[in-house]
Amino acid sequence: MVYNLFRALLLMNKKPTPNQPSMTKYIGRRLMLSVAIVVLLLIGLLTGLITPNPRPY
Repeated sequence: MVYNLFRALLLMNKKPTPNQPSMTKYIGRRLMLSVAIVVLLLIGLLTGLITPNPRPY
């Protein structure tokens, strides 16, 4: 995720060239990876593989 974020930052600061990938490619990869992590966490919680911390009260 950090790699894709910095690649997008570098592309944002450069002049666009036709043979270079666009910034949205790297931002989209970062977004899809974040969504996949959240979905995996939710599946783990629902199946019981991951147990959340108990409430303090």
